[in-house]
Amino acid sequence: MLRINASNVISPGEIELTAMRAQGAGGQNVNKVSSAIHLRFDIPNSSLSDFCKSRLLALGDKRITNDGVLIIKAQTYRTQEQNRDDALTRLRDIILDAIKIEKPRHATRPTFSSKQRRMDAKTQRGAIKSARQKKITLD
Repeated sequence: MLRINASNVISPGEIELTAMRAQGAGGQNVNKVSSAIHLRFDIPNSSLSDFCKSRLLALGDKRITNDGVLIIKAQTYRTQEQNRDDALTRLRDIILDAIKIEKPRHATRPTFSSKQRRMDAKTQRGAIKSARQKKITLD
């Protein structure tokens, strides 16, 4: 069981994990050991809530196919177990990010004193720069 939060739990039967050979440079075992994990999660046919499904499908993530299947490839670690844990953690994080609701931002105006401090700092900086200039005298 992969627990996402208190109301969302994914059963192991809904997640398809496939071991495959990792890409990239390796040693003597590179062509023999299948340590990378290919995770496939069918969002429309999962047991997640409808809200969670709609938020996931609306992400526009390149890892989600047109059929609504989320594909994660984990090949960071050298062992299959670590890569499987990494893939499941990434799946959980993607789902949590999708269902997180951001508070709307309300635009505020700067206060009078903050404007005053900004103008004072600009005046002071300008005075420092003008003091650096050479004074030209006409004789």
